[in-house]
Order: sequence, then C-alpha cells, then structure tokens
Amino acid sequence: MNKKIGMVSAIINIGAVAGFALCMPLQCAFGNYATSIFIAFSFVSMICAFAAQGKPESKTAGNIAMIFAGMYAAMNVSVYFTQLTTVRLESLTRQAKSLLDFTAFGLFFNFDLLGYCLMALSTFFAGMTVAVKTKSDKALKVLLMIHGAFAPGCFIIPMLGVFRGDMQGADWIGTAILEFWCVYFIPVGILSLLYLRRNKAALEG
Repeated sequence: MNKKIGMVSAIINIGAVAGFALCMPLQCAFGNYATSIFIAFSFVSMICAFAAQGKPESKTAGNIAMIFAGMYAAMNVSVYFTQLTTVRLESLTRQAKSLLDFTAFGLFFNFDLLGYCLMALSTFFAGMTVAVKTKSDKALKVLLMIHGAFAPGCFIIPMLGVFRGDMQGADWIGTAILEFWCVYFIPVGILSLLYLRRNKAALEG
C-alpha cells in the first residue's frame, strides 16, 4: 500500500505540474489554480512516501519534510481554492480584490510565495532521506536539495515588494519564473517515481 500511494502520488504530481505549465501560456486561470491544488495534494503524499522509505538515521529529516509539506499544502490550497471560489464567483470591492485576488500581487500572492518557501524546505529535507544507489538516485537527491535554495528568495521577495499590482511586466516575469520552476520540477517527479518504484521493498506494507 505504501508503495502504491507513493508511486500514484508521483504520477499525479508529474501530470499536475505539466498541466500547470501548459495552462500558464494559455492564460487559463481556472486550470492554473486547479492544477496547483493537485500539485499540493500529491506533493504531501509523495513526501510521506520518501519519509516512509528512509533509513532510521534519516527519520528526523523525513518528519521535518512531511511537516513542511503539510504547511505548504495548507497555505497554497487555501490561496488557490479562494481564487476558484470567492474571487471567481463573488463581486469583490476594490480593497477586497487587492487582498484576495492572486493577480493583484497582494496578500494572497505573498501567502503563495510563503507556501513555495515551505515547499522548498520540504524538498531539502526530503533529499536527506534519499539513499543513493544509482546515478538517478544521486540526481534526485541533488535536485531535491538544490530546490531548497528557492526558500530564501520566496521568503524575502514579499518583504521587498518586488511584485506590485502596478508593476509593468509583472505578469510576464511571474509566468517566466513559474515555467522555469515547472521545467525544474517535472524531472523531480519522474525521478521520484523511479526511486519509489525501485525501493519498493522498503515501502511494502
């Protein structure tokens, strides 16, 4: 059961990230937010699979990775669910829109960046649980831990006010950054799938 959950989660994560990457240039906001929710859901269960297969000496790292993954999912699902419901279906005042609408680069946009900070921390600690046996295992470990480097930027950028609603080209810059992230993270999902399938003995149960 553990093995199946881990592998299915990795497959869903790959599909959700790919869908997110496709929806952005098409400017399909509904697709962007819906796929982002599935990225979060599948990420949590995938990280739990990493923690389950880790060696005893990596148990603390695995637990930390799961906690940060849960924090990330709670933060980002709240942001994207609000976009799909309140922001999309209600008539908001200008002030409410500036706070709740993700595209206004306000409060909920900052929450989103904080969520990705937590996600990056989760992958960093998940990388510590990877037992390297093959070249693909090593590549996965490196990608997971390097992804942790996104954390400081995602934490600091909202404090610097880099993105603002009146900023020229902000949409283009944000899209480019997210497309780069998708290109980076799809291999993480693929390598995770291979790793969890190969380490099925540790995940059987």
